[in-house]
Amino acid sequence: MNKLVNLELKGNIVYLNFEHSKYFVKVINNDLVQIAQIEAIDYKSYAIDNDISVEVDIKIEDNVILFDNKKIVVNDEFLLEIYEDNILVSKDKINDFCNEREQNELLELEGHSVQDNDHYKFMVSKILNDNDYIYGLGDKTGFLNKRCYEYINWNSDLPQPQVDSFKSLYKSIPFFMVKGNKTYGIFLDNTYKSVFNFGEFKKDSLYFGSTDGLLNYYFFFGDMKKIIASYTTLTGRCPLPQRRFLGYHQCRWSYYTKEEVLELVGNCEKYNIPLEFVHLDIDYMEKYKVFTTSDERFPNIEQMIEELKAKGVKIICIIDPGVKAEEEYFVYEEGLENGYFATQNGEVYHNAVWPGDSVFPQFTLSSTRKWWGGLTKKLTDIGVAGIWNDMNEPASFNGPLPLDVEFKADDRMMYHKEVHNIYGHLMAEATYKGIKENTGLRPFVITRACYAGSQKYTTAWTGDNHSIWAHLEMAIPQVANLGMSGMPFVGTDIGGFGSDTTKELLIRWVQLGIFSPLCRNHSAAGTRRQEPWTFDDETARIYSKFIHLRYKLIPYIYDLFVEHDRTGLPVNRPLVLNYPNDENTFNLNDEFMLGNNILVAPIVKVGQTRRMVYLPEGKWVCYDSHKVYEGNQYIIVEAKLDECPIFIKYNSIIPTYSNTNIENPSEIVFECYGDNGEYKHYQDNGLDFNYQKGEYNIYKVTFNGNESNVELAYNGYEKYKSIKVKLVK
Repeated sequence: MNKLVNLELKGNIVYLNFEHSKYFVKVINNDLVQIAQIEAIDYKSYAIDNDISVEVDIKIEDNVILFDNKKIVVNDEFLLEIYEDNILVSKDKINDFCNEREQNELLELEGHSVQDNDHYKFMVSKILNDNDYIYGLGDKTGFLNKRCYEYINWNSDLPQPQVDSFKSLYKSIPFFMVKGNKTYGIFLDNTYKSVFNFGEFKKDSLYFGSTDGLLNYYFFFGDMKKIIASYTTLTGRCPLPQRRFLGYHQCRWSYYTKEEVLELVGNCEKYNIPLEFVHLDIDYMEKYKVFTTSDERFPNIEQMIEELKAKGVKIICIIDPGVKAEEEYFVYEEGLENGYFATQNGEVYHNAVWPGDSVFPQFTLSSTRKWWGGLTKKLTDIGVAGIWNDMNEPASFNGPLPLDVEFKADDRMMYHKEVHNIYGHLMAEATYKGIKENTGLRPFVITRACYAGSQKYTTAWTGDNHSIWAHLEMAIPQVANLGMSGMPFVGTDIGGFGSDTTKELLIRWVQLGIFSPLCRNHSAAGTRRQEPWTFDDETARIYSKFIHLRYKLIPYIYDLFVEHDRTGLPVNRPLVLNYPNDENTFNLNDEFMLGNNILVAPIVKVGQTRRMVYLPEGKWVCYDSHKVYEGNQYIIVEAKLDECPIFIKYNSIIPTYSNTNIENPSEIVFECYGDNGEYKHYQDNGLDFNYQKGEYNIYKVTFNGNESNVELAYNGYEKYKSIKVKLVK
C-alpha cells in the first residue's frame, strides 16, 4: 500500500508525497496540467521547446488541488480523480493491465505473430465510460474512433498492406483525446516504446504506459478544438508553408534518369495537368550515397533543374539517414572525424541500408544536427526546392538497430531504445533548420517517421500504403487523426505506393487527395505506372479536372494554414471536430471537411456511382449543381466516375484562383454561397518569412443578397491586381 502523506504547494507545482514514492502536478494554466513522477521535474522534452506556464491561483485543501473551476483529488496509490465544474472528467483505477504472456507464448509456438510481449515499467489506468470516443495517436491504422483497439508507439517500417489490427506504424505521436460527457486530452511525453489500450482488453478501462523512462503526461481540459489549441501551443505549430508547396507533387520510385523526368513534365503539359514538384527517389544519387548526385543518371543535374524551373517545375530530393561507410566519401569521413555517428560498445555501429554497409548519424547531438543541416546546402545550392526524409524510423536491412546502440546527446549518453521514436523528429529538425539557414525561405521537409512536435519542422505522409480500396478508405481517418494530433500538413500517396492501382482506384483517390494538405502521387518500383495518361485519355482528362480544382482552392487551403498558425486547428477535419454534439459524426469515417466550409464525401468503394452522404445541421450547397439541401439528414447522391460529392456550407465565402499560377497570383475570386456571409482572406508573398514582419494583407469580404463588399482590413503587402466577387446561384 502506497499511502498519501501530504501535498506541498511551491509556486505552480504541487508535490505529492507518498510513503514509497513522490510525484508532482504542475498547473501550467487553467486548462493544462503536467502529472509526473518527481524525477521528471527537470526532464528535457524533445517535443516541447518553451515553458508556456502562466500564473494560476492554486489552493490545497487536504488531499485536493483546487484551481479555476477544476479540482484534482489525490488518493492513496497515486489514484487521481479530476473534476471540472464539479463534474468528474477522469478517474484513475487500480492498474489491472494484463499482457496475457502465457497465452502469447502459446500463440507464437503455433506460428501466430504477437506484436506486444513487453514488460511495462509503469501503467496508468483510467475508467472508460460507455459513451466515450477516442481520437488522435497520429496515423495509426483503423478507423476515426480508436475505442476498442490497442496501439504500440514504436516507429516501424511495415511495407506489407497495413490493416486495422496493426498496432504500430511509422509515427509515434502519444497524444489522444477522450470525448464523452466531459472531454479531455492526454499527451504522454515519453520517447520509449509505449502502449495505449483503449478498452481492447477491458471495455471500461483505458491504459497507457511505457517500457522505460519516466511517467510524465499532460492532461488537457476543454472541448476538442480547445484541447488541440492547447496541445499545439505546448508542442508547437506548423509554420506557414510556401504557397506553391500546396500544388501538385508527382513521384515514383524511381524516375531513373534526366530524360524520364523531362518526359514526365512534358506529359503533364500535354495532358494539361498542373505540376509544381517532381520528387526524386534514391536513384538520383551516386550509389545511394546521400548528398551526392549520379553523373550517369543525372549528368549536369543543375542544368536539368534550370530547364524545369523555366517550365515552372522544381525538384525535391530524398535523403535517408544511412550513410555509406566508404573511405574518401566526404559525408562518411566528416562524420567519422567528428564523432557524429552512433556507436555500440564505443565503436561506430554498422548496419545495411540502400548503400550497403552504413552508419547512422546521432541526431541527438546538436553538433550533428548542425552539420547535417549544413550538408543540405549541397542540394539547395543547385536549386533543389525541398528534402524528403525517408527510412528514418530508423529502418535497416540486417535486422533492427539493437536497443543498446549508443547515441550521444549534449548532456548525457542515450540508447536506441530511448532515441528510436524521436530519430525521425530530430532528423527533420536538422533538415528544416539547415534549409532555412541556407535559403532564408520557408523550408519544405517531408518525413515518414516523427514524434509529437514534429509539425514545427516537417510535413508528413502516411508511409508505404498500397493500391487497395481499403487504404483509400483508411486515408480519411488517418489524415483526420494526424490533424487532430497537431500535424496539419499531411497526405497519403495518391493511387497507393505498393501493389498495382487501377483506373477507377486512381481516379477516386485523386478526388480525395486534392483535398489533403499534401497532394502527391507516388508509387513503388515494380508496380504498374500510375501517371494518369498511362491508362487512357479519359483518366488523364478526369485527373486534370480535379488537379485544376485543387489549384482553384489553394487560397482557401492557404487561409486554413494561417488559421492553424493562430489556433492550432487542422486543415482537414473530421466532422466531429466541427459538430461535436452530433452523434452521427462521432465515428463518421468516409466524409471529412476542409476547414469549416467545405464538406467532401468521396467515393471509397469499388464500383460505386452513388452513395449516402450525411449533412450536419444548417444548409448545404452542392458544389456541382448548386442545389440547396437541409442538414441533419442523410441524402443519396449520384457520383459518376468523373464526379466527387462536394458541399459548401450555406452562407460561406470561398476564395479561389482563376489560374494555376500559384507562386505569383494576380487575381482572386471570392465565391459567395447562400444569402449573406463574412470571410477574412490572408495574402502574402507565399515564399519567405517577411510575413512575420507584417508584410501581408487581410481582406474582409461580406455579402448580403446581391450586394458584396471587399475591404482591405490590414495592408502590409502588394494588393491583387484583380479582385472579383461571384455570387453563386
